[in-house]
Amino acid sequence: MVRRLFQLYAGLVLYGFSMALLVEAGLGLDPWDVLHQGVAERTSLTIGMVTIAVGALVLLAWIPLRQRPGLGTISNVIVIGLAVDAAIWALPSPDVLAVRIAFLAGGVTLNAVATAAYIGARLGPGPRDGLMTGLVARTGRSVRVVRTSIEVTVLATGWLLGGTVGVGTVVYALAIGPLVHILLPRFEVRAPVPVAPVPPAT
Repeated sequence: MVRRLFQLYAGLVLYGFSMALLVEAGLGLDPWDVLHQGVAERTSLTIGMVTIAVGALVLLAWIPLRQRPGLGTISNVIVIGLAVDAAIWALPSPDVLAVRIAFLAGGVTLNAVATAAYIGARLGPGPRDGLMTGLVARTGRSVRVVRTSIEVTVLATGWLLGGTVGVGTVVYALAIGPLVHILLPRFEVRAPVPVAPVPPAT
């Protein structure tokens, strides 16, 4: 449990840091962060505050879907938002294209590591992942259809609100799945295999 808790919170903090790298790169965000940034642009809230608020609203949508949050779910809502605001405050805003590309590459890679870490801790899915799995269970639609529908909707909404869509959005969409697929087995915490008792010698 100690390892799982450490891995969960390290993964969530790293996720927030990876989000900040993508924001500072200014080359495009993943669909949910396009929405977060778009709402932040239209309000006086920071992107981290919006991330927390949207996560809480999505979590409320779990109720009719009969999804049960875990410690990791609640922590996801709070920790990532705090971490991304802290990282944006600390990181520079580069003007040089090469540095922005490096921020993009680092952000996507670290996002995959962070995702594998907090999912691998097995302490509850993030609110957005739970929304997807809940809708799959309730509608009978495939994961591909449900996930694509959700992400297209939030991406379009975020873009209309002023969120950044660009080459980084495409890079993230193409790279994140394969990277998490490779990394998840290395982070997944497995239950120990019970050892059968050795019969006494006769």
